[in-house]
Order: sequence, then C-alpha cells, then structure tokens
Amino acid sequence: MQKIEHIGIAVKDIVESNKLFAKLLNTEHYKMEEVASEGVITSFFQVGDVKIELLQATNESSAIHSFVEKKGEGVHHIAFAVEDVNAELSRLKSEGFDAIHQEAKDGADGKVIAFLHPKSTNHVLTEICSDKHVTE
Repeated sequence: MQKIEHIGIAVKDIVESNKLFAKLLNTEHYKMEEVASEGVITSFFQVGDVKIELLQATNESSAIHSFVEKKGEGVHHIAFAVEDVNAELSRLKSEGFDAIHQEAKDGADGKVIAFLHPKSTNHVLTEICSDKHVTE
C-alpha cells in the first residue's frame, strides 16, 4: 500500500453535500462523475494528499442506497493507492482476505479498483486502487 488515496462518504443528496463539504473543507469539489456500473454519482474534493469522495446512489439497487438506508449518511470506505490492483488483490487473497471483486474494474476519477469484504478487515470496507494506465 502506498498511501490513503481517498475516503468515501455516502450521502443522500450530492448537491447539498457538495455545499456542506465545500464550506467544511474551504475548497470546491474538482470533479463530479457517474459510475453507472456501481449506480453512483461521485464528487471529489482534494485535501492535501488525500481525496474525499462523496457518493450518492442513482438507483435502489446501488450498494450506496442500501448503505444509506441501513446506516444513514457517513463514512462508507477507505481507499488505498497501490501500484497494481490485480497484483495486490492476489497478495491480499493469499494472506486470507476476502475479496468482493476478483479482479480490477473501472472506478471513478481515472482509477481501477477492487474492494475487500469488510468481514475480513474488521468491518472496514476497504478499496484498493491505481491509475487506469498502470494496469492497462
């Protein structure tokens, strides 16, 4: 793991949450993007070397929708930058971690991603990610 890449926060209303976090962080979001495969709209804020990713569900089958319904708005996941998602995923599985994704898939903000199951990480949903060009 290279560093914390971002912290994902599930929200009900991304427009209102953008206003709130812009005031909180004293900066505007730099990007909004839909990730249709995950059923989310994302918004990113840069805070030093770490990003804050806001996630709003776009449909009821989205994991973010389920999360907000069960737990309310709040921290959803922590993402770590890695050199190669597939290589790190292989290493982590060999160490006994359960993966939600068996190989890297496209994510937001120019990344490829994979998630580890929270049951194997002390109930912390953990994402590993790298720049898309690294794994192509």
